[in-house]
Amino acid sequence: MKKFTWLFALLIASVCTASAETNAEVEETQATTEKATVEVPAWVKNIKFSGYGMLQYQGQDPEGNHSNTFNLRLARFILDGKIGDFDWRAQIQGTNLKGPGEPTVQLVDLYAEWRKYPEFKIRAGQFKRAFTFENPTHPITQGWRAYADVINNLSGFGDRTGEKSSGGRDIGIQVSGDILPNASGRKLLHYQVGVYNGEGINTKDKDNRKDIIGGIWVMPIQGLRIGAFGWTGSRAGVGEKNRYALSAEYDKDEYTFRAEYLHSQGYGANLDLGDKADGWYAFGIVPLIKGKLHAKARYQCYRAAKEWGSAKTSYECGLNYKFTKSLELHAEYARINDKSMASDKHDYNMVTCELDFRF
Repeated sequence: MKKFTWLFALLIASVCTASAETNAEVEETQATTEKATVEVPAWVKNIKFSGYGMLQYQGQDPEGNHSNTFNLRLARFILDGKIGDFDWRAQIQGTNLKGPGEPTVQLVDLYAEWRKYPEFKIRAGQFKRAFTFENPTHPITQGWRAYADVINNLSGFGDRTGEKSSGGRDIGIQVSGDILPNASGRKLLHYQVGVYNGEGINTKDKDNRKDIIGGIWVMPIQGLRIGAFGWTGSRAGVGEKNRYALSAEYDKDEYTFRAEYLHSQGYGANLDLGDKADGWYAFGIVPLIKGKLHAKARYQCYRAAKEWGSAKTSYECGLNYKFTKSLELHAEYARINDKSMASDKHDYNMVTCELDFRF
């Protein structure tokens, strides 16, 4: 009897254990099913992560100052998203090109844009200034070792006013749009107007006077745009700045030609250079093998004091080769004449090789 009692108890225990395990499995399955049916918000689904890196070798031989170096030109990490009729972007940059006391990693873009109507869009936050065709161009697509000298100095990169390198960006609000459609629906006119702090990225307005920048261009045929830009404002400790730019570009079927002239009135950080500066550039990039190999040539000049004694002129040529859609190699040679150099020899050579990738 004792043996039967133990067997019966053992059987009951086994059934109870099995039942408990089954119930646990059912509960786990139900929990898993419930988790699987939790709906992710649409704005989360619309977030896209991307970025790119630019690795560079550069050598140059100005009199008494020869150099050759590998350089980490740029690294950027980007989040893009959409919430209803708003698009947003957050972009962080890492670079070794910094000024005194500036970080090597910093926020460069943070903005939202209402895009319900292509004729009238509103953007607010930190983003590219509405000035010149070259300023908003992607640094890889732009195709050269650097933006043109006049863009760097008069479009808010390493600006002549002394503001820290801001990649052509500022904090503010902008309205823009494409209007006047032709018979096929293609818009013929673009406009953009922005109000900014005037201090560059990640910086509050220090003189409570805003910069106003605007641009307008016509697009008479596919790929062609001809435009003009204006900029009026000030910077704390420097004073007034008034600028304009005249621009033309043709970009179609892998043929890109662009030319711009910029003029600035207003003192910069170096008062000895006077209150005027100007510059221009023109370049062409054409396909040798479509989708793979492109040849390029650029002429540029920047006059820091709007006189030939301060001119820096460059004649450049090179090749761009795409290994894949996301990996390309740029190589170029430049002959540079810099009148501002202390040496009597103003001419020197520069070679650049750059590997760019996207992810």
